[in-house]
Amino acid sequence: MSAAAILPALEIETRPNPDAAVIWMHGLGADGNDFAPIIPELGLPASLGIRFVFPHAPTRPVTINGGYVMRAWYDIVGSDLTTRGDEAGIRDSQQRIEQLIAREKGRGIVARRIVLAGFSQGGVIALQTGLRHSERLAGIMALSTYLALPQALSREANAANRDVPIFMAHGTGDQVILHAWAEQSRRTLEDQGYRIEWHAYPMPHSLCLEEVRDIAAWLKKVLPG
Repeated sequence: MSAAAILPALEIETRPNPDAAVIWMHGLGADGNDFAPIIPELGLPASLGIRFVFPHAPTRPVTINGGYVMRAWYDIVGSDLTTRGDEAGIRDSQQRIEQLIAREKGRGIVARRIVLAGFSQGGVIALQTGLRHSERLAGIMALSTYLALPQALSREANAANRDVPIFMAHGTGDQVILHAWAEQSRRTLEDQGYRIEWHAYPMPHSLCLEEVRDIAAWLKKVLPG
């Protein structure tokens, strides 16, 4: 595991002494505050105690943005699906999220009550980490994103999460991460035996109200009170 310091994060608990956690990664150039406003919109039952952890990605130069330094889970070096992500950066962020999972377990939350979630770049890291994690997780939420390093998955996937519930959602009008790329990623996962709850919405690279409602319903299924 990376020796880097644990990532700073915004934490919001839905009630004292939560017994579940959602580690939710933001997209390129944002930070952990990006998805915090969604929590009240989810309408989760008061009996469901969740610690939402919104980590801030490290800052790094992003090649596709002219080398501008911003929060990013990895460098983006090309404009198509096969060249978008730098492998070293993806794997470094994977290890950083593993540190956050270990911290939640150290705070008394078992792996089966931990969801990894992410939007865009953050969704890449949710899939990358969750499919390789050594203990069964509650679920993986991959929003407006794609599967990176697909050629490595069959040999690196951990059997503990072969049956993990995966929520994938994408906008049909997404021009940042094309809807076709997400569908290709979905097919790759399904071909390897993963079960996907798939949703498509008429929206760009963003979230919509219907999606938030679907996320809430899925969270209630994988994290029953």
